[in-house]
Amino acid sequence: MRFRDFHKNIKIRIIETFMSRFVGSMIFPFMSIYLAVHFGAKMAGLLLLVNVFIGIGINFIGGYFADQFGRKKIMLFAETLRLLAFFVMMLCNSPWFFSPGITFMMMTVNSICWGLAGPANSAMLIDVSTPEQRKLMYSITYWANNLSIAIGGILGAFLFKDYLFQLFLALTVVTIVVVYLVAFFIEESYAPVSTILKPQEHVMKLFSNYKKVLHDRLFVLYVIAGVLILSMEFQLTNYVGIRLSAEMPVQQFLFWEINGVQMMGFLRSENTILVALMALFATKLITPFKDKYVLVGSCFIFTIGYGVIAYSNSIVLLLLMMAILTIGEVCRVPVEQSYMASIPPDDARSSYMAFNGLQYNLAMLIVSITVTLGAILPSGIMAILITVVGLSGTLIYYMITPGLDARKQEVEMKQAG
Repeated sequence: MRFRDFHKNIKIRIIETFMSRFVGSMIFPFMSIYLAVHFGAKMAGLLLLVNVFIGIGINFIGGYFADQFGRKKIMLFAETLRLLAFFVMMLCNSPWFFSPGITFMMMTVNSICWGLAGPANSAMLIDVSTPEQRKLMYSITYWANNLSIAIGGILGAFLFKDYLFQLFLALTVVTIVVVYLVAFFIEESYAPVSTILKPQEHVMKLFSNYKKVLHDRLFVLYVIAGVLILSMEFQLTNYVGIRLSAEMPVQQFLFWEINGVQMMGFLRSENTILVALMALFATKLITPFKDKYVLVGSCFIFTIGYGVIAYSNSIVLLLLMMAILTIGEVCRVPVEQSYMASIPPDDARSSYMAFNGLQYNLAMLIVSITVTLGAILPSGIMAILITVVGLSGTLIYYMITPGLDARKQEVEMKQAG
């Protein structure tokens, strides 16, 4: 299986996502600083929170619409609206006009676009791929996303303050290309049964769709496990970063003296570099093993690694654990997402993807709780709690892998038949 064997929708999505994330990573990770400068830190936090909740709500609507009207229509509408938002943001941060208020409003429009397009994008990738292709597809997607975010983030750190107008100009140009690709090259991957419904009937059907999703016990447990495991990853820049900056003494390592804040930077860089180097080879690494063993084993390694990082102040041990857990990470992601692709039925795929999209927000909720507890409890207890969270997710995966394998086999038999 090679990249050129993929459906053209997959190739286009990988390329345009790389471009969008590359430029977007120069801007959006730093917008919290922009808002804090112009509205104050407290107001900036509230504004970002509003954006998050709007994105969550629209995510469910986007999932329903993509199942009712098709993937491409929703994607094209969202990308066109996003283009308009970026163009306005560019104008509002230009040498001729400046408006932080309108800029925030357009950030909210961008959140709406993510919510609309996200489930459709995820569902389309499943629509046009086969079970045999998915692990490689998700490995390449994961690699491209990490590489674009890493490079874009580094460049943004140098360019954001003095070249914001130029960055928004670049983002607008890239989005024009994305709209063109979606409009003229992406093929519709799902043709729903045409029905004319009144607005109130759409509302009832939306709730009915998500009621159906919530009654899928296998899927709900899968999402819970995913949230618990994903929360481990977010600890690095939250609880772990705070702990290292407060607890880790300055230490000599090779030719440098390193403090806690710098150590967190080293760990993030190590993780990014290793993911970029290893993600493309993850599929070959895991091919000899059954998916259920890879998923459970990689989650266990991932959890233990973060458990140690949540407690240790030894530079060598921290770097070693990061290397080990990154191996677990790059092996976990393609299998995890491949399993996810086999769970939803065809007629509710985007709705399932919308619900699955909550993993990020729920994981961040867990992280915010650990940060709060970290101000009260000693690091040893916190390390145990964080490890228990990860092991709980691993245990749930272990319990549901027979059901996941059965669901995956059903999909393969259906496609073969």
